[in-house]
Amino acid sequence: MSESDDDIPRLNSATLAALNEFYQEKEERENKLKHAIEQSENKNCDIIFEEDWQLSQFWYDEKTILSLTRGAVKSTLNDGKIALISCPTLYKRLSNISEGRQVKLFEFDKRFSVFGSDFILYDYNLPQNIPNDLIGFFDLVICDPPFLSEECLTKVAVTVKLLAKNNIVLCTGAVMNDMAGKLLNVKKCNYAPHHKNNLANEFCCYSNFCFDKYLT
Repeated sequence: MSESDDDIPRLNSATLAALNEFYQEKEERENKLKHAIEQSENKNCDIIFEEDWQLSQFWYDEKTILSLTRGAVKSTLNDGKIALISCPTLYKRLSNISEGRQVKLFEFDKRFSVFGSDFILYDYNLPQNIPNDLIGFFDLVICDPPFLSEECLTKVAVTVKLLAKNNIVLCTGAVMNDMAGKLLNVKKCNYAPHHKNNLANEFCCYSNFCFDKYLT
């Protein structure tokens, strides 16, 4: 063994075992996702999607998912149409309790193509790139722009206006308060969403109708 070999950092057996377990679980999740997509299992799949921080993904906690999806159902009719923009963790719960409502997910992360025809590939940098037959189609649009920037919110607002008949719910940082009002004519709700991993920025819910009353 050369002197240089002694300088190479080595993992102890416990750390190495934990690392191998992590990679094994990651591979199993990826294989399960691949299988689900191939089999077109759609909303019935039980895949757990991990946050991808490179895509600025921060998942809601279970209480927030329950509140927002119940609010979406209560604020729409049984044959209502609901669009979710960049908030994929709401899709499965909402589709399970939708009671006849149509739910579409507009999302950049192709992992969510497992949801079949309910998934619509969406890039906020191309805000008008949506199917023509969905313009003015949705009774409720819920959106959570991936980035806290004027550019991102401005572009997502273009998409929201194209999709929405009327009702809009926006979940974003409190720093976007003024821009949210100017772009979408929404006001801050009393309700505040929360995430599984706490964010440093204050997070708020905005709407252009009395969404609060549907959350209780």
